[in-house]
Amino acid sequence: MVRKWGSMDILINNACLALFIPFGERSLDDIRREFEVNYFGYLNMIRAVLPGMKAQGHGIVHNFSSGVGYTGMPGMTGYTSTKGAIEALTRTLALEYTSQGIIFNVMHPPLTRTKSSSGLGVPPQMMADPEVVGRKLAKQVGKTAPVLTSDFGNGIQLWVTYHFHIQMGKLLAMMTERAKGQSLRDER
Repeated sequence: MVRKWGSMDILINNACLALFIPFGERSLDDIRREFEVNYFGYLNMIRAVLPGMKAQGHGIVHNFSSGVGYTGMPGMTGYTSTKGAIEALTRTLALEYTSQGIIFNVMHPPLTRTKSSSGLGVPPQMMADPEVVGRKLAKQVGKTAPVLTSDFGNGIQLWVTYHFHIQMGKLLAMMTERAKGQSLRDER
């Protein structure tokens, strides 16, 4: 890419493998697969672009994350663990590379109607439209704040998640269970 474009200015890491398997039923291999995609995939991309960014003295790395990395979510041990690890990795690398002109931050989309979120059981109408979210987040590319969200409402929701993560985790778990229960009743 550097040969074609001349430099590597921005990396956007966005990977998601979310297995919906209760902890007692999942294998270590399940969790390893999620870490390979969601965590080590990010690490591999960062390691690929970092030498070039260091050489040119600037760059931005946007790592997509998820609020469930703070709140937890029943049945998503691997995914939530990887997103919590991405949050810590991003903060650590931001501290390590700021003096070299390289910015690391997280991008947080709202709960979005995607294949990976379908296993939550949340009704589709309660999730954001992926095209709208994508367009809004595209406008954030290149910005240097530590945390980037799609819009003001998403920012407020994330602020509440960061500051009241235990309560939000319980609320999300309850809402998901309620939605799953409603889906089962609707199928009958």
